[in-house]
Formats: sequence, structure tokens, C-alpha cells
Amino acid sequence: MAVLNKIRQRSLFLILIIALALFSFVLADLFKNSDALLGTAQDVVATVNGKNINRADFMSKVENMQRQLGPNATSTQAMNRVYDQEVRRAVMNTQFEELGLSVEQDQMKDLLKQNFSAYPEFQNEAGLFDDNKLTEFVANLKAIYPERSVLGNFQLNYDDWVNNEKSIAVGAQERAYYNMVKAGVNSTLNEAEVDYLLENSTRDLRYVQIPYSTINDSLITVTKSDISAYINNNKEKFEVEASRDIVYVEFKEAPSLDDENNLKADLNKYITGKAVFENGKNDTIRAFSNVKAADIESYVNYTASSDLSYNNAFVKKSALPATVADTLYNLNVGDVFGPYKDGGMMKLTKMVAVTQVPDSAKVRHILIPHLGASSAAADVTQTVEDAKATADSVLAIVKGNRSKFPELVTALSSDKGSVEKGGVYDFHPSTQMVKPFSDYEFQNNVGDIGVVQTQFGFHIIEILDQKGSSKAVKVATIARKIEPSTETIDNVFTEASKFELAVKDADFQKMAEDRKFTVKPVNGIKILDEQIPGLASQRPMVRWAFENGTKVGNFKRFTIPGGGYVVAQVTKVSKKGLMDPETASASVLSDIKKEKKANMIRAKVTGTTVDEVSKNQSRPSTNAAAVNMKNPTLTGAGLEPKVVGAAFGLKDGETSGLIDGERGVYMVTVSNIQEATKLDNYQSMASRLSTSRVSTAQTKVYNALKETADIEDNRATFY
Repeated sequence: MAVLNKIRQRSLFLILIIALALFSFVLADLFKNSDALLGTAQDVVATVNGKNINRADFMSKVENMQRQLGPNATSTQAMNRVYDQEVRRAVMNTQFEELGLSVEQDQMKDLLKQNFSAYPEFQNEAGLFDDNKLTEFVANLKAIYPERSVLGNFQLNYDDWVNNEKSIAVGAQERAYYNMVKAGVNSTLNEAEVDYLLENSTRDLRYVQIPYSTINDSLITVTKSDISAYINNNKEKFEVEASRDIVYVEFKEAPSLDDENNLKADLNKYITGKAVFENGKNDTIRAFSNVKAADIESYVNYTASSDLSYNNAFVKKSALPATVADTLYNLNVGDVFGPYKDGGMMKLTKMVAVTQVPDSAKVRHILIPHLGASSAAADVTQTVEDAKATADSVLAIVKGNRSKFPELVTALSSDKGSVEKGGVYDFHPSTQMVKPFSDYEFQNNVGDIGVVQTQFGFHIIEILDQKGSSKAVKVATIARKIEPSTETIDNVFTEASKFELAVKDADFQKMAEDRKFTVKPVNGIKILDEQIPGLASQRPMVRWAFENGTKVGNFKRFTIPGGGYVVAQVTKVSKKGLMDPETASASVLSDIKKEKKANMIRAKVTGTTVDEVSKNQSRPSTNAAAVNMKNPTLTGAGLEPKVVGAAFGLKDGETSGLIDGERGVYMVTVSNIQEATKLDNYQSMASRLSTSRVSTAQTKVYNALKETADIEDNRATFY
């Protein structure tokens, strides 16, 4: 009670304390989240020329893009693709608005007709595009929203359709815009004349070169202030994004030697056969060597539960695992070899049969595709069942009259690479075709004809000829993936955790060296990077490295794809702006040394003619004939644009001063001037220059527009 009375007496004081605590908590969150403090929108992925790219709409497009790119693409790749599209759209929209470029309703109808006239969904009975069917399709999409409907090989909802229409409209606006740009970049006759003169006006020169290599690098001292001055004098070269350097130690969940030995022991039971107790009952496993050929597939796939299914095909020696190919190839029928390690698997292999197969085969075929088949054209509508029925009927026809094969190839085959040859593939090895196709042509006889299904559809194949013969073997392999055991995985976690704790109060590099761990550096990580060399996708690590609270020396443990951990430490934080001297030194040292060497060479050169300098510096003089400005190359010295440019400013017989070139300091005398003969007409050259400019105009214009656009990129906040 006494305590409660004291609390009541000091209630005002306690309320103030609690209020201050809450206030400090809110302030801390505000400072941590600078967007909230500064009033920046929390749902804006980017702002382009004052227009926002909304987060919700952006994320929806990223999801759609992820579906389009397929399961192998990462969310970051999908996000970057959508971002580039949205920025391009925003940049170009600014131009369209300024120019008043728009797509009117009638033009949009024509554009939709151009894009969708080949789709059966929008065609009438005569196969012509029907506006009413398009209108009906769009109305249905709107009515069933958000459900999807099928269009060709795709599924889409109303939002997808609207976005598609917008893309088509933007495409039309872009074409109109770029056509205007291209019309304005054509070369004039005067420009063509200048280009002609640059290429055909020549000078004969005599020069002396004092190479920079005559000054030993040991005589040159480059200071940090030299590098800083060079950076400040060439700022455009050294503008960099914010970046981070890290080091990391990797702890892979890799199988141990004990894991491999345990797997070998498990496979040994198939060599001798043994009684086992599994699933609550006793059972007997037959020895692999005693299994009959007819039972091999069941034994491998079900009794042994192999991680690789049985392949009931004859193969050449080259198809066997390289490290044991000789041993397996020479086994007797019924012999068993192993267990042996092959890649990431432990295997046990039995020789099932030996035969002779052709070295090469010549065939002809007709390919009947179906919906979903690889390389199937957009107009393919047959289902798998329909395609099989077609193939069977074609087989019946050509079996009855093989002379009809060529005309059926022309009429039906979708394999454009062989249609012009009557469906024929000349002599080829067994490795050239996909496996089902190859199995048929090499495991059957000349004259045989049949239907084979591959990922491309159904093939009606006739074997025309076979050449050569060599040994082929049929083997059965029980395979087990070599995977880390639970004990190994636990040990890896323990090791990573111990290292993480150890570096808390010690030097990261020293702790790694003491434990004989390899420290791997990664420099120049950018804020939107996803891949870390050696670790694949590590977006969480990149985000952590750029968080406001992450400083040099901070470290953290991360999981890695495929199993395992890394402990990473930030070693350098570089802000956006000019590159620091330490980072720039590698790329600028050569140029700075060149400048200093040029000054040293100038200081020791005496003489005002090529001969005087040649004699004074003990350097030979060299003649260069027919030098032009289009390709400013000096015989014996290489590309030297500054030297050639200076020479073209001299009169006949005139000598230059000292010129700092790419490879040394030069003095040049013009010994002959040959001006190009003027042409009566430069139209052909103007056309050539125009074609060259037009071909690159679109890319260059967009890059220039993007470079000058006001873009605020907030992607790193969300991804």
C-alpha cells in the first residue's frame, strides 16, 4: 500500500516521464526514416520530370513481368525491367506533351487491328478482323474482372489489356516522335564535303618522338594532392554513384567425407543384397548383379529409389561418366561397378547389354506441332491429341505410298530447316538430334518408319540409310545425390555462429586467418545490385550494407542460396559524388605520370627543328606519308590525333612546337600538302552519312533525354 501511495503522489511526474519516452521513440523513428521527417511520399517508387511512379501500380506491373520472364528470373530483374519501361514512358511522355503528340480514337482502332488481326478470337467466319469481336472480348474482360481470359497463348485480365493498349499507343507516339527526329538528322551536302576532305586531304610529315618510356617510372612521384587535382580538373570522368566495399567468409553446407562414406555404405547393400527392416516389415533386397534385364527398370526406379531414372537405351562410350568411362565400357554383362563418385552423386552401375549401333544415320521426317510445343508458331491450334491423330494418319499414308513423303513434308511439316530438302537430315551422329528422335533412328533399321514424340511435337521418321558400326552399351545406374547430413548442417551453423561472435571484439581478417578461413573481398557494390560475386543473389546483404545505420566495421550473418551462411563486414562506404583519390589512383596514375614525364621531356629538349631535337635527344626522325584527319595515325607511332591535328594547322615546310601526344612528346614538320580534289556532287556521301546517323538516332536521342531528365530513384526503399 505504501508503494501505491507513493506512485499516486508522483503521478504527474510519472506521466511526464512516459510522455517524454514516447516522444523520444517517435523522434527516433522519424530520424531513422528520413522520408517521413522530410515529408517524402512513402508510395512513390520514382519521380521523373515531376511525375510520380506509384508504388502499387509499379508492384502490380512487376508481378506481371515476373510471370512473363518465368521462374528463373528474380524479382529484382523483373523490377529493373519494369523500372526501365516506366522511366522511358515518363521521359517520352514529357516530349509528347510538349509537342502535342497524341493517339486519337480512330488511330487507336487501326493500331489494335494491326496488332491483333492474326488472332482467331477477333476473326469472323471469313478469317477477317472483326471490330465487334474485339469490342465483345474487351467487354467480357471488364465484366469478369479480376478473372483472366485466354488470348492466343496468353492469359490476361482487364488491367493487362488496358496496359497493353497504353503500350501500343505509346509505341505509336514513339514512332511518330523518332520519325521526326530522324528527318532532322540527315546530313547536309556541306557536312558530306567536310567528311570527304577530312578523309582525302593528306599531309606528308617528318617527325621526332621522345617516348614517355624514356623516363623511368621510379623518377616520377605522384602524390595524393596530384590525384585530387586531376580528379577536380576532370570531374565528368569521376562522378560515381554511392557504393560499398565488403569482405565475407563463406560457410557452405557441403557434404563431408563422412557423408560420402555413409552414402557408399548405404549403396553397398545393393551389391551383395541383404535383409532389411523398412516400413515396419522385413524385406530382402536382391543383389544388383542378380537382377534380370526385364526387372532392371523396376529395381532401379522403385526398389533402389534412384535419384536418376533408368535409361533403357544403348549409348556410346562418350556418353558415360568421363572419369570411369573406360572401366564401365569394358564391363562384362552382369558386372557391377562402384560405388563411385560422379559430380554431385554417388553411383553404382551394372552392365545390362552390349550391341553394335551405327555411327551416323540419314533420315527424313515430317514434324506435326501442337499447342505448347517448343518453337510452335503462333497460329498452331492443334492439341497434343489432335497432333498425335494427324501424325498417325500421315504415317498410314506414307507407309502405303512412300512417294507421297515429300509433298506431305511441304504441306504439313513445321521444321522449316528441312522442308526445302524434303524433310531430309543428311548423315549425322547420334548426338545431333534430341534423344527420342536419336533413339529411334539409331536403334532401328534402314527402311523403318514410325511416329516419335519430342518437345517439338510428333515426328514421322523414315530411316533412309546408316553408316559405320561401333560398340554401344546399355547400363543401369543407381544414383544418390551427395547431400550434407543433419549433423553436417548443424556443424556449419555452429561454425558460422562462432565466427560471428568471435569478430565482435576482434579484427575480422585476423580471426579468419587464425581459423584458416578464406576472406573474399567485393568492391564497388551499388545500391540496387542483387548479385554478389561468388554468392549469386544476395539482395538482403546489399540492402543491409546501404542502411543508414550500417557503418564501416559492421558485420552480419546471412543465409546463402543452396544452403549455408556468410559473415560479411563493410570495409568502405563511398558516397555519391567525386571518386576518392584512393579509388581513382589505379585509373589516373598512368595519365598523371604521362603529364609529369611530358614536362620532364620538355625541360631537357633543346632545338627548334626536327633534326635538332633528333640529334639532341638521340632519337631517330621518321617519315609518315599521306596522313589524314579521318584516321589520325602516324607510321611507327600509332594513333596520335593531337599530333596529326596540330600538323594540319601548319603550312608546307612549317615546323610545330613540342606536342604532348598519346605515347610521347613530338615535333613535326610538314613536308608536303595534298588537298583533296573537290567533287561536283556530294549527294552519295551525304546519303551514307544520313543512313549512319538515322540508324543510331533513336538510341542516342533517348539516352540524351534520360540523361537530362530530372529523375529521383527510390527503388532501394522498396526492393
